[in-house]
Amino acid sequence: MTAPARAPEAAAVAAPAIDARGLTVRYGDVLALDGADLTLDPGTVCALLGANGSGKSTLFSALIGLVPLAAGQVRLHGRTPDRARKQGLVAYVPQSERIDQAFPVRVADVVMMGRYGHMGPTRRPRRADRDAVDAALERTGLTGLAHRQIGALSGGQRKRAFVARGIAQGADVFLLDEPFAGVDKGSEATITGVLGAMRAEGRTLLVSTHDLAGVGGFCDRAVLLQRRVLADGPPEQVLTPERLARAFGLGAAGPGGPDRPAGDDREEESPWTR
Repeated sequence: MTAPARAPEAAAVAAPAIDARGLTVRYGDVLALDGADLTLDPGTVCALLGANGSGKSTLFSALIGLVPLAAGQVRLHGRTPDRARKQGLVAYVPQSERIDQAFPVRVADVVMMGRYGHMGPTRRPRRADRDAVDAALERTGLTGLAHRQIGALSGGQRKRAFVARGIAQGADVFLLDEPFAGVDKGSEATITGVLGAMRAEGRTLLVSTHDLAGVGGFCDRAVLLQRRVLADGPPEQVLTPERLARAFGLGAAGPGGPDRPAGDDREEESPWTR
C-alpha cells in the first residue's frame, strides 16, 4: 500500500517550491557561493550543472539550512528551511553519506528515518509508517535487502536506500546531489525510473549532474553554477557552447562533443534517456 505524498498546505500552494535569493556562503576565507539566486515552481525538474568546486553541494546545504548564510534568504514552499524539514516537505539525497560499517542499522531502518516527522515523540512506527517504508523499498528495488546492514550494500544500493528514505518521507521537494555518481548500471536504471515516476507525480526535483547529454530529455530547466548562477532557463538555451565554455572550460564542440569537463569520463549513453 503506497502512502500518499503530503501536499503543501493550501496557504503555500502558490509559493515557489524553491525560492533562494542572494545566497552567499563563506568557509573562512573561501567564497563558496556569491549571491546565487534560484526560483523553481512546483513540479519543475531542474538540472544543476557546474564544474567541481562550483558550489553545487554548498547550494544544496544552503537550501536546507545546513550551512549558515553570510547573506541571502531561502524559502521552500514559503517556509524557512528548518520548518520545511520539520514538516517533511523537503528530502535531501547527498552525494555520499558517512556510514559506520560496524553500526547495526538495517536498510529498512534507514528508510524508516524518513518517517520520523510523521511519528510522535516516542518514534514508534504505526501501520501507515510501515506501509510507506515497504512501498519505498519496492519502488527502489530494495525489498529483498530490507534486513541487510546498510554498511554491507554497494554504493549504488546505498544511494537507492537514501532515495527510498525521501520517498517514504512523502517529500514534495527532492534535492539530489549527483544521484548517478559511483553507481552500478542496475542502480542507475532503477534511480532513473524512480526519478521519472516522481516527475510524473508532479514533485519538484533539483538534480546536480555532470551528464550534460541527457539533461534536455528529462529536465524542464537547467542552471549553470560557478559560485553564482551563470545561466538559468530551458536546457537548449542554457547549454550553449559559449556558456559551457565559461562554466567548464569546454572547447567549441559543446555538450556531447569531444571536449568534456575535466574528469568526465562517462560513456556516451545517458542514464536520463536510457
